[in-house]
Amino acid sequence: MNIKSLLLGSAAALAAVSGAQAADAIVAAEPEPMEYVRVCDAFGKGYFYIPGTETCLKIGGYVRFQVDFDDVDDVVAGAGGAVIDIDDDNWNARTRALINVSAKSDTEYGALSSYIALRSWAEGDYVGDGEGELNELEIDEAYITLGGFKVGYAYNYWDIGLSGETDDLGSNRINQIGYEYTSETIKAGIFVDELTGHYTENDFGAALGTTDGYGNDGVGIEAMVSGAFGPISASLLGGYDFAAEDGSIRGIVSGKIGTGTLSVAGIYSTGANAYYDLAEWTVAAEYAVKLGDKFTITPAFQYWDSLDADLSGDFGGDRNAWRAGVTLDYKIVEGLTSKVSLQYTDMDDDGDISDDEEVFSGFVRLQRTF
Repeated sequence: MNIKSLLLGSAAALAAVSGAQAADAIVAAEPEPMEYVRVCDAFGKGYFYIPGTETCLKIGGYVRFQVDFDDVDDVVAGAGGAVIDIDDDNWNARTRALINVSAKSDTEYGALSSYIALRSWAEGDYVGDGEGELNELEIDEAYITLGGFKVGYAYNYWDIGLSGETDDLGSNRINQIGYEYTSETIKAGIFVDELTGHYTENDFGAALGTTDGYGNDGVGIEAMVSGAFGPISASLLGGYDFAAEDGSIRGIVSGKIGTGTLSVAGIYSTGANAYYDLAEWTVAAEYAVKLGDKFTITPAFQYWDSLDADLSGDFGGDRNAWRAGVTLDYKIVEGLTSKVSLQYTDMDDDGDISDDEEVFSGFVRLQRTF
């Protein structure tokens, strides 16, 4: 064997060994690309895709600090019919937190949506040994929509009132099921409601003999049609309480006049019912003036007639009430707003010494919305 043959044989052996080692070598796997959150613009601002799904999610909420005040005096009847004033705080500070989550996706039947809002008030009321505050977490709203169908727990059409804080035009938060049609200019809907109580405690000390009777575990039906036509918008709403065998109807008209928006509303109730029980009829008006991009001032007025109802729910008597006030809204920065409400209410005497017939009230609010 000569030197040349030896070198060629050694090179072949080394090549064979190197090839075997290369076949057995461990190669590190390429890292999988990270899936970042994708913006979903199909349903509006603020939505993003849940990773790995075609469902769009939006998270929001607010923190609200508010101080309520009034000049109501608590009084009781003393010996010999004397009236005794009880000193009491005429202001109360409250903090409210709300967080909401919206989930939406497209289906062959239209948009599938769910909405959940949770809230809690902190009023500084201590329980037990004083270590914790009485902060009860509650469901503000929770409902499902598919196309125009809606089912769940929500504020109903009666909660849609005027923009200021003077009016009281009804509000219910109830379980309901119904359908709503929406176009560019018209909205119409009809809902079946579970009525588990009356609309609200009567603000005017009215003798509502039916307060604990109507609406409890009952059923109601409501329907609304609304539309916008140029500078004018209007809505007509009706609700019927089957347990009370009475109902209410409400109309609201708004229009641009000068530098502001004038809104007028009216309600008529055939008798005390779960949709509206403050009075047989009422009218309200406001004029919201926007001064610049940040400040809005809204003076308003409302009148209620026939405050009292008998055991059958029929309104009667000649007591009435009125309220006048102003609401001031100021946008401090993006996401932070303030609101001041100043109201004066005058109602006819019902003979109860514990009621104030003339009340000055209001609140100051600071709210961070995200």
